[in-house]
Amino acid sequence: MSDPSEHGGPAGGASERGMPGAGLVKGLAVTLKTMTSRSTTQQYPDVAPELPPRSRGVIALSEENCTVCMLCARECPDWCIYIDSHKEEVAVPGAARPRQRNVLDKFDIDFSLCMYCGICIEVCPFDALYWSPEFEYAEYDIKDLLHDKDHLGQWMATVPPPPAHDPNGEPAKEETAAARKVAAARPTPPVVRPEPGADPGPAS
Repeated sequence: MSDPSEHGGPAGGASERGMPGAGLVKGLAVTLKTMTSRSTTQQYPDVAPELPPRSRGVIALSEENCTVCMLCARECPDWCIYIDSHKEEVAVPGAARPRQRNVLDKFDIDFSLCMYCGICIEVCPFDALYWSPEFEYAEYDIKDLLHDKDHLGQWMATVPPPPAHDPNGEPAKEETAAARKVAAARPTPPVVRPEPGADPGPAS
């Protein structure tokens, strides 16, 4: 014979499920609470929305920090970053031969393909890419969502300043390296050794 609880018998009856219509009463209570509470509507675009501090709007480019290492373009899962550059020689005083450096010619991001994962910002070793909270860059044509380096550079003005360093946290690598350099450059006092046969003085 089968267990009556499998068919909703006395073992699994209404005592475990509660009173009939309890779910309807709970739903109506939520509706009544919402109806009696005052709604707060932000009049966008007349009133700017309060965005969270780590909101992801658009990616800004600091061109002077970019060394054309191509890490961002290689790590992008959508392949929406297009970079082009050339090499030029730089004369260094005192050097035997001129050095070469990369010059950025093109840095485009296609925001119609970007999924805002932030990998390009995380892997950039020279802090050339930043998150900007700006999100009002909709276009009528999808082709206009391809932003060049000049357009990306204009978003740098909207990048918020970094948060203050936690005094109880670990110091930054730059601070540690600077303190180590200062300690290495500080002259060490000479060690005075007593002459042989001299009275060392009273023992402490």
